[in-house]
Amino acid sequence: MVRMENKLSEDRANLLKRIRLFQSLTDKELFDLSPKVMLREFKKNHVILHEEDTNSFMYIIVHGKVKIFQIGNQGKEMILSVHGAGEFFGEMSLIDGKTDPATVAAMEHSMIAIISRSDFYFLLHSQKKMLENLLEILCSRLRESWKKIQMLNFNDASQRIKMLLLILSEDHGEKTQSGTTLRIKLIHQNIADMTGLTRETVTRVLDKWKNSGEIRITKDKFIHLNPEFETIQL
Repeated sequence: MVRMENKLSEDRANLLKRIRLFQSLTDKELFDLSPKVMLREFKKNHVILHEEDTNSFMYIIVHGKVKIFQIGNQGKEMILSVHGAGEFFGEMSLIDGKTDPATVAAMEHSMIAIISRSDFYFLLHSQKKMLENLLEILCSRLRESWKKIQMLNFNDASQRIKMLLLILSEDHGEKTQSGTTLRIKLIHQNIADMTGLTRETVTRVLDKWKNSGEIRITKDKFIHLNPEFETIQL
């Protein structure tokens, strides 16, 4: 039984080691933390965290993909961001004690690691490097939010979609000699929900770019941005 528990702790420690927030922790510190980490699986479209919930945990995506969204006055879903493996959410409520302003749901079958508020604060107080990592990540998210506000101010649909794809390329882009591949699968409706456009408009714009050779869809269904596409400096 002890050997099995140790193996589980090692497995969880190895999972945490991949997370940027915890990269400053030693193997022993990760091993000591791992028994306090709860693992939960969520099926596609299942809600992980409801809007206005009082949150006592932070959530780390071990594998899978989640969307953070709000529902507008007319019932339309607006995706604020998409997070993949290695990213985390829920930390804002732990810091300011307020409710969450958006709903989080799984976009595909996902495994989530959950850490309590007390353990989160213990680590922040005992690990200066982890606190520095958190501040850098929060600053990065704030800058991304500014860019998204700028994107939504564009009246032209093509400009909105182009800026969204370039923003996504910063976190999910894989640079190659022939351009950048977005290593995140997005259907046209996802892009519409992120830009405040209709799915039909998104399809029309993407088809135009595919026909002109500015983008292409890979065999794995990822969007590849060709060099001539990457002209907006963010």
